[in-house]
Amino acid sequence: MVARVRHALVAGRSSPLARGSAQMLVGQLARTGVQAIYFVLLARSLAPAGYGAFVGVLALVSIAAPFASLGGGNLLIKNVARDPTRAATALGNAWLLVVTSGTLLLALVLAGAHLALPPETSLSLVLVVGAAELLFARFLDVCSAAFQAQRRLARTSMLQLSLSVCRLAGIALVCLTARTPTPLVWGGCYLAATVLAAAFGGALVLRELDAPKLDLYRLRAELGEGALFAVSLSAQSLYNDLDKTMLARLSGFGSAGIYGAAYRMLDVAFLPIRSLLFASYGSFFKHGVRGIGGTVGFARRLVPLAVAYSAASMLALMVTAPLVPLVLGPRFAEVVPALRWLAPLIVLRAVHYFAADALTGAGRQGLRSTAQLIVAAVNVGLNLWLIPAHGWRGAAWASLASDGLLLVLLSAAVLVLHRAERAHAT
Repeated sequence: MVARVRHALVAGRSSPLARGSAQMLVGQLARTGVQAIYFVLLARSLAPAGYGAFVGVLALVSIAAPFASLGGGNLLIKNVARDPTRAATALGNAWLLVVTSGTLLLALVLAGAHLALPPETSLSLVLVVGAAELLFARFLDVCSAAFQAQRRLARTSMLQLSLSVCRLAGIALVCLTARTPTPLVWGGCYLAATVLAAAFGGALVLRELDAPKLDLYRLRAELGEGALFAVSLSAQSLYNDLDKTMLARLSGFGSAGIYGAAYRMLDVAFLPIRSLLFASYGSFFKHGVRGIGGTVGFARRLVPLAVAYSAASMLALMVTAPLVPLVLGPRFAEVVPALRWLAPLIVLRAVHYFAADALTGAGRQGLRSTAQLIVAAVNVGLNLWLIPAHGWRGAAWASLASDGLLLVLLSAAVLVLHRAERAHAT
């Protein structure tokens, strides 16, 4: 393993992928610093119960969010990676999907929120968070994808950073002006900050890229594939985020706040790997022209470095966990054991994300989506069983079991397809 990591580092120093990953990493690190500040401000101002209310609503909306663009951003990256002349129509179609699907989903989320969230949850909070995530954040995602498809990852990183900076300004304004901040007050600022970032992203795209065009014939032809991307991302949100909504419903906002804070720190530790995934995503489609063998060969160059980093990060999270209450306050003392339970997830995800992208790049998105739907169903069942009796610990156990199962399913799918492809070639 050490030799493979050394080889990956030496071979990748001057490659476009390494430069792209570095650009994304610099932006993600800056974004991490900004997010860390507003996370601390938000957690300290709302306390576990208030933070849990906001996290519960956000988790519910995040499950629906992928359908707000129906995979438009993924289709944009795939189409431009294989045919750069389709950039303008891919962008226009993706923006149209966000406007139409996002509006419909917002209405559906508002109608069904009372079934998933505690009765005392404010529908106004659902409205502002839903509008932010289902419309304006998805619009900004498509803008980021447009630059990502052109391999202009510095711009992609800048747009992602702009959202965090705007949200930091929002929470700072809340802390300065509101004597007793509430989740709804922060939700309003969250929406305003997302609108501002989306406007900046749209203006940058119109200034630097080809003007978007509509191609409704191609859009209709690609809706099925786009839906598969959306199903995959939604299933991913289910097993990553639904436990926070279920904790709010079954164990209270306080438990959801503790678990959500620990999960947030895990997400921060995963950012370097996420940067590598962003930078390599379009390349998986290029290598996928040669089938699963092409994407597997490409993934093998990346996985050793990702595993080495994730193992070190897992140990660092476990060792430094006792420092969390010093930063967030004594009311978040339970984050320490929660973070230690969740830390192994970073290693599991460092592997199964690359296996998933290998399937997607090879045109096997249906297999990826099926595996993720199975895991999402298992995760929901485990949470229904474990959360009422064990609170956030039950949610952590369910997450570990779900991500472990996903790793097995995706790896098995890649292995079977690869062997079949090699046997057919001979």
